[in-house]
Amino acid sequence: MTSDRTPSGGIWDRRYQALEAQNLDRKLRVSLGPTAETFLTRDGERLHFCSNDYLGLANHPQIAEAMCRAMEQYGAGTGASRLISGHTELHAQFEAAWAQWMGYPAALSFPSGYQANVGAISALTAPGDIIFSDERVHASIIDGCRLSRAQVVIFRHNDLQHLAELLATHTVRDGVRLIVTDAVFSMDGDETPLGALCALAEQHGAQLYLDEAHSVGIMGPEGRGLAHREALAKSVAVHVSTFGKAWGLCGAMVATSSLAVAIIRSRARSFLFTTAAPAFLSAGLLRGWDIVRQGDALRQRLQSNIAVFCERAANLGLPLIPSTSPIQPLVIGSAQAALRVSQALWERGIFVQAVRPPTVPEGTSRLRITITAAHETAHIDALLSALSACVPPSGDAPNRPREDDTP
Repeated sequence: MTSDRTPSGGIWDRRYQALEAQNLDRKLRVSLGPTAETFLTRDGERLHFCSNDYLGLANHPQIAEAMCRAMEQYGAGTGASRLISGHTELHAQFEAAWAQWMGYPAALSFPSGYQANVGAISALTAPGDIIFSDERVHASIIDGCRLSRAQVVIFRHNDLQHLAELLATHTVRDGVRLIVTDAVFSMDGDETPLGALCALAEQHGAQLYLDEAHSVGIMGPEGRGLAHREALAKSVAVHVSTFGKAWGLCGAMVATSSLAVAIIRSRARSFLFTTAAPAFLSAGLLRGWDIVRQGDALRQRLQSNIAVFCERAANLGLPLIPSTSPIQPLVIGSAQAALRVSQALWERGIFVQAVRPPTVPEGTSRLRITITAAHETAHIDALLSALSACVPPSGDAPNRPREDDTP
């Protein structure tokens, strides 16, 4: 016998119907096997162009082997939070090696990027502090800002003149001023102007918090990310890397000072009150790290695929938002229209999810196309052929609107 208890008066029914009416209800597609350049479902295989597995490592046999060996030694789970008894030598080994590689005194790992940002921001700031946030940061940063109870001031996307004005007029007597931003923005694919941002932070005595979710592994020497590519890592106070993108796995790492790590370890609710990630994940991340460090050929292949896609898309007049990252957004407009185009692509053998509010602002629902090192030129040509059949061509890329979902 099943239970279907819901609040009286049909409240949940009405709320879900409102989502349906706006084409904002979500459904899951079921994969029947490993996903890389293809996606297997019960009704056949599709070319896969919405994965964050940028280097194609999610199914790498050496990573899988390392995880299996660690599972034999450490078991399938940890059985407790890190602060109780779930902290293993593999967690400690990975954190120490990561801190050294990134050039920081210490690092702390989390089971997910969402938990890392929510935990680190809310632990390092408090009432009396001020957070300056780019309007297009990831939802995890937005939620971390909200949880911190610090004053949150939003600056226009990548508008450093606006940020400078806000820094000049928002001061603290005895508190922290923290600038938070993404290195590469997850829905537009553009980079933060890191050099000018670091100079501004130093000028105003602010700390810089940088989320490199979509840049670590694919940019910089050995894949160290944007800050190292620009030789600016020493100007970044808190550096966040996630492993659900270029690594193809999951988890995240916060690299910063030893004091900041001690505060996060003691105050971050998303660290304190969650079961530790299994040790076999750290084993997989360590093996993947070896591959990433030696992955110049993969990074070159990724950049080549991105260049091929962008050049041929421009020749077809597809209205992409300009981006040199794996994230290639094509704004459609309404949620309904984006869903319609996504379904039309699916029927032509191409899997690209429609991204809708609240992930992106109203009126900017889009196809968030992602290019990976696993794609062949023939795959890209098949995608472009399907896009040209499903999307009206335009000579002008859409303007980027301001993000509505602010902290």
